[in-house]
Amino acid sequence: MSRTTGATPDSRTALRICPLCEATCGLTLTIEGTRVTGARGDRDDVFSQGFICPKGASFGAVDGDPDRLRAPLVRRDGELCEATWEEAFDAVAAGLRPVVEQHGPNAVAVVLGNPNVHTMAGALYPQVLLSALGTRSVFTASTVDQMPKHVSSGLLYGDALAIPVPDLDHTDHLLLIGANPLESNGSLCTAPDFPGKLKALRARGGTLTVIDPRRTRTARLADRHVAIRPGTDAMLLAAMAYVLFEEKLVDLGDLAPHVQDVDALADAVRDFTPEAASEACDVPGATIRALARELAAAPRAAVYGRIGSCTVPHGTLASWLVDVLNILTGNLDRPGGALFPLAATDRTPRPAGPGRGFSLGRWHSRVSSHPEAKGELPLSALAEEIDTATDEGSPVRAVIAVAANPVLSAPDGDRLDKALGSLDFMVSVDPYLNETSRHAHVVLPPPPPSQSAHHDFAFNAFAVRNQVRYTRAPVPLEPGRMVETEILARLVLAATGMHGADPSAVDAMVIDSTLGKSVTEPHSPVHGRDAGELAGQLTGESGPERRLDMMLRLGPYGDGFGARPDGLSLAKLLAHPHGIDLGPLRSRLPQPLKTRSGRIELLPAPIVADLPRLRVALRERPAAVVLIGRRHLRSNNSWMHNVPALTGGTNRCTLHIHPEDAARLGVVDGAAVRVTGAGGEVVAPAEVTEGVRRGVVSLPHGWGHNRPGTRMSHAAVDPGVNVNQLLDGSLLDPLSGTSVLNGVPIELAPVT
Repeated sequence: MSRTTGATPDSRTALRICPLCEATCGLTLTIEGTRVTGARGDRDDVFSQGFICPKGASFGAVDGDPDRLRAPLVRRDGELCEATWEEAFDAVAAGLRPVVEQHGPNAVAVVLGNPNVHTMAGALYPQVLLSALGTRSVFTASTVDQMPKHVSSGLLYGDALAIPVPDLDHTDHLLLIGANPLESNGSLCTAPDFPGKLKALRARGGTLTVIDPRRTRTARLADRHVAIRPGTDAMLLAAMAYVLFEEKLVDLGDLAPHVQDVDALADAVRDFTPEAASEACDVPGATIRALARELAAAPRAAVYGRIGSCTVPHGTLASWLVDVLNILTGNLDRPGGALFPLAATDRTPRPAGPGRGFSLGRWHSRVSSHPEAKGELPLSALAEEIDTATDEGSPVRAVIAVAANPVLSAPDGDRLDKALGSLDFMVSVDPYLNETSRHAHVVLPPPPPSQSAHHDFAFNAFAVRNQVRYTRAPVPLEPGRMVETEILARLVLAATGMHGADPSAVDAMVIDSTLGKSVTEPHSPVHGRDAGELAGQLTGESGPERRLDMMLRLGPYGDGFGARPDGLSLAKLLAHPHGIDLGPLRSRLPQPLKTRSGRIELLPAPIVADLPRLRVALRERPAAVVLIGRRHLRSNNSWMHNVPALTGGTNRCTLHIHPEDAARLGVVDGAAVRVTGAGGEVVAPAEVTEGVRRGVVSLPHGWGHNRPGTRMSHAAVDPGVNVNQLLDGSLLDPLSGTSVLNGVPIELAPVT
């Protein structure tokens, strides 16, 4: 998609990578003065090749939203008032340090929202903050999204970030479960023009199968759509694995030397026959067998699961089984199957061999004793960690929220709303005064994206083609604003007792530490060299650019600080403004494996311990009506409801309900419906549609912009309802701590 720029003789164009979803498309912006007046796809971008979606086309409207905060806010006499940056960071230091000194670092919770992975600042500084602060009270959007995939990858491969992605451009058979990339643009699979790639798959004679309780836009494109009962994904996938073993369709191929526990896995899934799973999943046993046979018969195939299969009671098991099916059919780590990307800023790969492995539950939450996963606690536990006293240490008394709006994104927002209001201190890094940041004592607003440089540290690690791109800020920083990288560097200093130090000290510390370790590692391209001399070679206009230069030069394609003259560096990247293509994904095993055995551990102990719960679920009676979420193409969680160009039309907060369910309950199209769950109730207008299966209703998430004290004028006009208020936070996937957001039992009644 594209749109004209409306260019004038006084306008100019500039490049910018889009930060509004995971597709990371290249944009060509039209700029008049300091205002972005248009956006179109960059046809010369090595990755996106001109593709753009409605969000990218609305970059200027997002960037120029008049409700964006332009200066810090500090709470004085109960009111948030504009302040200078010096006053704001003075207040941060004065508010946080007493909490740490009196109650310990765990009394300060750090909450990281989804937008962190869409900015350079969010990639470079939060881990520095966590390390320096030393808190274990860490909560992120991962536990309402993709944490099951991190856990399953950690258990299988020894590395929670070793997530294989489908080789979309070369596969013959793609099975999607709980994924709707025509609306999401992809997730944990960075692929500009995902719709075009699916159409190309079918045009070359390939097969697309979609397993989803909704007939989504993606499902309508598929050769086969299986309308599964929500929350039963793991049972269906286990039954497919059963068929592969029963019908002797298992063929590891080149994977065989790298895999252990195949025979034990066959025994572990013996109870999940297609006939046993059929009743639970509401999918005929013959269909399950056909799915397994088609997967095994395809020359090149990939299974890909996303949020619909993650945010369910057995999310980690479902994520594990996605990879199990790729492994059993020999499609993991081969072209056309599922491959491990290699980003330019990854460290130089170490030699293959056993590693440290991956552990769960190294510590537990204070109130409900939830085990940590990947260093995080469940976001659904944040409220109780604030408002509940126990004998096990201090409650959370202060919160640092960076690009996070958990009042809308976490279960039971009402409880969390009250808990945040009781804190001793809260600082929020956010461009808006929203449902969460309105509780802050200090709000630190980053500038609009046009005034920020961009490199995708996170998403290149999940890209369907290896490439590297970097764009400097196309618009100069507006007077009175502060770049987000400096905001977070100063936040690190203020939170850790170094308030007033030069923020460049944070970047210098990271550079010195990284190079100091690199020169001691035998496999490093700079082994044995002088770290100080290497630091002096770094280029860039800022600390973040010098860190990017360092990561590129130490990375798998880097110049090794002169050791590989043709390799990457910041200077080389700047000379290629449309990016550098690093080639298609390639087979990489065994190098990515960091398990203690040095092999793929197909049946790890935590999975074995959780399988009995899945066996019990085979016999459970399903609820009459269950709730699932949905995603809109023109939004990203709660971010964009304040942009008029991205709301209205199909992007509305309506309750999708099947005609037969509507008739049974006396619900008519457009009428108000009361939805009641364990956490409360909401009222939303009905949208009667055959797009959902019987017994299932759907509400989008990210809505509910009706709380007082916010400054989001357009969102407040049509606020919608907060679907997560229907949840009380008690339903979790136990291995990952991820909230159950799909397949939740609810009750419906028309509002008379």
